[in-house]
Amino acid sequence: MPLTLDQLNAAPLPEALQMLDGLYEHSPWIAERALAQRPFASLAQLKHAMTRVLDEAGVEPQLALIRAHPELAGKAMVSQTLTAESTNEQTKAGLTNCTPEEFAHIQQLNADYNARFGFPFILAVRGPRGTGLTKAQIIEAFERRVHGHPDFERAECLRNIHRIAEIRLNDKFGFEPVDGQRVWDWQETLAQHSDPGYAEKGQLTVTYLTDAHRACALALSHWMKDCGFDEIQIDAVGNVVGRYHPAAPGAKYLLTGSHYDTVRNGGKYDGRLGIFVPMACVQKMHAAGRRLPFGIEVVAFAEEEGQRYKATFLGSGALTGHFKAAWLDQKDADGVTMREAMQHAGLNVEDIPKLQRDPAQYLGFIEVHIEQGPVLGELNLPLGIVTSINGSVRYVGEVMGMASHAGTTPMDRRRDAACAVAELMLYAEQRAAQDGDSVATVGMLQVPNGSINVVPGACRFSLDLRAPTDAQRDALVRDVLTKLHDICQRRGVRHQLEETMRAAAAPSDPAWQARWESACTALGVPLHRMPSGAGHDAMKLHEIMPQAMLFVRGENSGISHNPLESTTADDMDLAVQAFDHVLQQLAQDS
Repeated sequence: MPLTLDQLNAAPLPEALQMLDGLYEHSPWIAERALAQRPFASLAQLKHAMTRVLDEAGVEPQLALIRAHPELAGKAMVSQTLTAESTNEQTKAGLTNCTPEEFAHIQQLNADYNARFGFPFILAVRGPRGTGLTKAQIIEAFERRVHGHPDFERAECLRNIHRIAEIRLNDKFGFEPVDGQRVWDWQETLAQHSDPGYAEKGQLTVTYLTDAHRACALALSHWMKDCGFDEIQIDAVGNVVGRYHPAAPGAKYLLTGSHYDTVRNGGKYDGRLGIFVPMACVQKMHAAGRRLPFGIEVVAFAEEEGQRYKATFLGSGALTGHFKAAWLDQKDADGVTMREAMQHAGLNVEDIPKLQRDPAQYLGFIEVHIEQGPVLGELNLPLGIVTSINGSVRYVGEVMGMASHAGTTPMDRRRDAACAVAELMLYAEQRAAQDGDSVATVGMLQVPNGSINVVPGACRFSLDLRAPTDAQRDALVRDVLTKLHDICQRRGVRHQLEETMRAAAAPSDPAWQARWESACTALGVPLHRMPSGAGHDAMKLHEIMPQAMLFVRGENSGISHNPLESTTADDMDLAVQAFDHVLQQLAQDS
């Protein structure tokens, strides 16, 4: 029979310790110290208590725990001396059924990893969904991490150990994160759609109004229908909008959602998590025949990333009335205007102004999003409360110099456009670092028709500047642009710069932030408040209604805009529960 928290909380210490036996390999002291914090109100609270014990133990006990783990497909497996838990996990991952070539390769990786770090490679082989990684995924992770930094790898091993313990604890208590797994499955399925040139490589890229983008919109609309939404439509900019009606006509709606486009060769969770979490909540309400005193409007925003066209936040900008008609004439890399792309997709540009929302009809806007950073992972926290979204400005520019022979042009006679941009990049890096929490990025850099033996005559670049307040952002912008002017003047080159996006800093509404905090507290998740360095659709909706965001921890040190972007079904399950808790708070307040 599965254990219950009531049993664990009431049991004498020896009996309670026996209940938690085997969570951490050969290290019962972790559970023993955590049990001193009883009673636990939730599994999440118990899980975090154990992570805190290990955090506070120091480096040597942490290394001892890592070294207590067996190698993957290693000597312990061959000699059949693995613990029952490890045997089960390695068997499910297929590691007990390797080909001779696979086994030899893993053995070599084990030897290389141990030689480099002095401890074995640890990976939660049951994976982020809990149902198992493939051998290919395990080997790929091994090959990537064997080249890591020692401090990073120690922390990554510990994070994987906590994930192993989390899954083992779920097994003991008969808990399955069903809602999180549903969200996981939606994201995996949606990621099958990718733009040409990337799909063939197994990479995820979905840019505005491509065939893959339109296929995503269609899939989202079908899933919304299956979830029980009363109205579903694809609007004039390609947003997929689902409405779940209130218990009584005429009531206000809660607005929520995020974007479904991606960066090039990006991850599966950025944006999309914020679509599927509220969809899961609506699906549960519909299945139970429940209505709330307010409606729920979920918007899968068509564009947020600014990948195909210079303009960005096209989806949420249309809802706030800030879609600029001039954007329709922007061209993509193939010369296709936005207007032409919309017409090809069957969208009516004349209807875009009609998409503007009346704030009086809405309670506010909330958004769930993967953190896209390492903070929550380092703190071993599944959820974080967003206090504000950084203000940002983006530019695309070009420095024009003079192309000349690389061998015959003296260094003091050159008008090197690429060197000018390189100097700007270094200055922007140093200037942003002075603030401590500002960031500056040149993410695109290109020398048109460049040649190994030609001094660059032109250099195209992007510039992304962000800071927690508008005043701090504007000071950063002023200094960087002044430096660009000075560099170009000194080097005898000229430049042009186009501002493509400006977004104000968006502090969370205190009342809505408090609702997320209440939800986390109710789940037994310690509160952690943090700003968002990334831009989100919430910062556009902030212009017309109150907003607040919830972050969900990312795996792989929180990496984002990268194929390694990931989170676990357990953390997504908690996000669904937190969202549902906010709905219940609103229902009680109505």
